[in-house]
Order: sequence, then C-alpha cells, then structure tokens
Amino acid sequence: MAPEPGKTPGLLRPDWPLPPGVGALYSTRDGGVSLPPYRSLNLGDHVGDDPAAVAANRSLLRRSLPGQPVWLRQVHGLEVIDVAQVAQEAPEADAAVAFAPGRVCAVLTADCLPVLFARDDGSAVGAAHAGWRGLAGGVLEATVEKLGGAAGLSAWLGPAIGPEAFEVGAEVREAFLAHDAAAEMAFRPTGLPGKWWADLYRLARLRLAALGVERVYGGGACTVSEAERYFSYRRDGRTGRMACLVWLE
Repeated sequence: MAPEPGKTPGLLRPDWPLPPGVGALYSTRDGGVSLPPYRSLNLGDHVGDDPAAVAANRSLLRRSLPGQPVWLRQVHGLEVIDVAQVAQEAPEADAAVAFAPGRVCAVLTADCLPVLFARDDGSAVGAAHAGWRGLAGGVLEATVEKLGGAAGLSAWLGPAIGPEAFEVGAEVREAFLAHDAAAEMAFRPTGLPGKWWADLYRLARLRLAALGVERVYGGGACTVSEAERYFSYRRDGRTGRMACLVWLE
C-alpha cells in the first residue's frame, strides 16, 4: 500500500522549549492509510493492522524526520538502549537514548505515558515508555541515569490516559506508595471498593522531581477522552499506536 501523493501525517511539535540542535515530534491518529479500527496513522506493527499499511504510515512519518526511528519491542520493563549501538531490529527495551545525530529515539503508546528528555547543551536526548508498571518500576530513573543524571535535563510528558479516566486497583496504588508516600496525592477514590483514579502525569512529575529534573513540560492530554485525536487501548481495545520521537540534528 503506497502513501497517497502529498499526504501529510498528523504530526505535532511538543510544547517544550528545546535547545538548539534537538528536534521532537509526536503523532496523532490522523493522516495515515490504515483502515478502522486502526484509523489512520497507526505506527504499531504488533496490533493486528495490515503490515503494508503500517509500512506506509512509517514511510509517511520518515519524511518528517532526519533519520530512521529505532523502533523498540516494549515490554513494560526498565531496559534503556543507546540507539547508536542497536544491532538488531526492534530490540526489547522501554527507553532509548542518543548522544549523536543519525538515528531517532521513539516510543509507541496508546494510553501509556511517553516521556521525552533533552540536555540543555544539546548533547543527548532520550525517550521512555512509562505505563504504570514501568513508571513504578523505575524506567524514568533508568533513563535519566543513562543520560548522565538530572543536571541540565528537561522533560516533556506526551499524551497519555488522563486522571479522570485511569481507574486502577489498590495494588497499583500500593506499588507507588511503597516507593514514595507522596504518591498518595496522585490517587483519588472512585467510590467503588478498592478502586482509584490514578494520575500518571502527577506520578511522573513526582518521580522526576525526586531525581532533580526541575523543568517538566506537557502533561495535559487524555488519550481516552480525545477520541478524534488519539488512539486509546483502554477505550477501544483493538486500536493503533502513536509515536513520540526525539533526536539530535
């Protein structure tokens, strides 16, 4: 399946004051060729979509990038890779970093929280996939460590499930409180026994603040409620994936 001539994918620039030499984009569900339920810019090749459509969508995306994205096989873990050292297709990892131009850090989401990082001097960037398991397990901490620490680092929180839509069980709340009692502020009771509304954005900000990352941007979207713009696994089940991407020029 070939992209339509002149077709532009639905890409947006993060609301993030990036240093010179750093670029970033994130995709919406618009501007691709996939058919429902993957309409239309599905970039995930593991969700049951027509492989030709995914390839066409990735080709459309590539036109707006300075290098080839390194796609990860995300497993809600803590592995962080340097994209310059990737020797296999789709390595198993949940975060990527880059210290030189040429390849693009990318994570795929459809409710989980994507977090992008950049150094003020333009020397390094990173992208992390932070579902609640990865966030509780320390994927942001692992990514910041791989980038050399929090000093001179800023972060951007991409589109994720919002605090009015993310209902979780008590075990999720307990996983965060066991690490930091302050995480209690990110949970509200739903009124049902053992059920809580969780704020992924606040949980990520708490983790980043504890690391010393003081400048954190983004964090206002809701993939579940903004159905025309974003894919959402929790809302739709069978659906596509969006990408958050960052690179060194």
